[in-house]
Amino acid sequence: MTNKTKLLLDKDSVIGPVGKRLYSTFVEHLGRCVYEGIYEPGHPCADKDGFREDVRELVRELHFGAIRYPGGNFVSGYNWRDGIGPLNERPVRLDYAWSSIEPNQIGINEFCDYAKSVGSEVMYAVNIGTGTPQEAGYVVEYANFPQGTFFSDLRVKNGHKEPHNIKLWCIGNEMDGPWQICHLDARDYGKKALETAKIMKWADPSIELAVCGSASSLQPTFPEWDRIVLEYTYDQVDYLSLHRYYENFGNELDFLASYHEMDKFIRSVVATADYVKAVKRSKKTVMLSFDEWNIWYQTKTQLKPWKFAPHILEDNYSLLDALAFGGLLCTLINNADRVRIGCLAQMVNVIAPIFTEKGGKAIRQTIFYPFAMAAKNCTGDALRVRGKTLVLESNAYGPVSALPCAATWDAERGEISVICVNISAENQTVEFDMRSFGRVKPLEHTVIHGGDLSAVNTLTDPDRVKPESRICHGAVTDTPEVELEPMSFHLFKFAVAV
Repeated sequence: MTNKTKLLLDKDSVIGPVGKRLYSTFVEHLGRCVYEGIYEPGHPCADKDGFREDVRELVRELHFGAIRYPGGNFVSGYNWRDGIGPLNERPVRLDYAWSSIEPNQIGINEFCDYAKSVGSEVMYAVNIGTGTPQEAGYVVEYANFPQGTFFSDLRVKNGHKEPHNIKLWCIGNEMDGPWQICHLDARDYGKKALETAKIMKWADPSIELAVCGSASSLQPTFPEWDRIVLEYTYDQVDYLSLHRYYENFGNELDFLASYHEMDKFIRSVVATADYVKAVKRSKKTVMLSFDEWNIWYQTKTQLKPWKFAPHILEDNYSLLDALAFGGLLCTLINNADRVRIGCLAQMVNVIAPIFTEKGGKAIRQTIFYPFAMAAKNCTGDALRVRGKTLVLESNAYGPVSALPCAATWDAERGEISVICVNISAENQTVEFDMRSFGRVKPLEHTVIHGGDLSAVNTLTDPDRVKPESRICHGAVTDTPEVELEPMSFHLFKFAVAV
């Protein structure tokens, strides 16, 4: 059976701009993300500084706008000064967050250099757990002040004459969570975050700040936490952070429909932020930083106490995971008017699109491909996609669309990109009404599909799941028609015909 759907794409029905920061990522000192991930001295592909070139090339394929660093839960017990100076003089510490051994061989200088080498900016998180507002000011001074002060001169002494000019900063991480080192309630965090923000912006008025919102829509304090924190910090910050991970608990449709819950979460956070805007009589609109999101099988997480670079949180993603992931990507694009930063957590090994073997190869996981395709192609302005689609009945969320999709219009390139994810077990025919663009020419059709939804990419079979490029036979028209097989991810590109 085949279902027919008509979708309207109007170039004047713009949601918001899709900037590079929407396609960002996250690197934490956790498991093998840093050590044996991006950094492995002695590896055959390591450069002179110990960074793996094979991993770096895969990172470049993902076109990350920004990389959030160094945490995560890790940051709430981290002293940034441990990661500067001569490598052989840096202290080895216990990392309380992940019960690991931290050698501090990578710190702010090395990481800023790495981010620059892959074309990404840094989103730096300061310690608001064991840390103080003053220390947050010091790290801004170290990173961004030209020279002539204690900390800026210390950076120069450590081999970085030019400032790093980090523009994006997080005031802590998941401070609403009882698992967090030195967890605070909303009012105490709001007060501390306000004073921290003031000092940080005194040190560099040009920076942008993200304040901690809720670590999940499932938190019992959501959305009161967000409201209270913003009532303290609204005038000082630019973004409200939110985090959410999704997992397959055994109901395939519920899992594939996770995009529906993500959208509801975003809309609730937007409503909360706008309520505070009204209370403050403010002319400023606080944007959202969805700076942790992914598929994460948290029920499988087991810590390995006091190990160096332990193998933890190393989920191996299936085709089914890639389809659910595609729906989440669509949701972020469809909320581009308010979600300006989106960080896929994390970048390597730890719930990540890239997986490495110690001393060996690096491979692309299944979720690598939807992200890479979106980051490369879905730029410009997000368009509101209208139309009635096949509806499926989810136990968790009720009626949901069987066709999560997103579209962008890049006027500079004259290209329209469309993502469609068929989460149904039926073929779907889609007709795109693009008459507002005039006639369009098909440029590209890339699909991820397969008969085995449990298929994964492994070190021995790294290409089990990968995209398939199809020849575009369609004529130049204003109503192109496409076919979507069951359980499949599709990227379509069209050029406006001259």
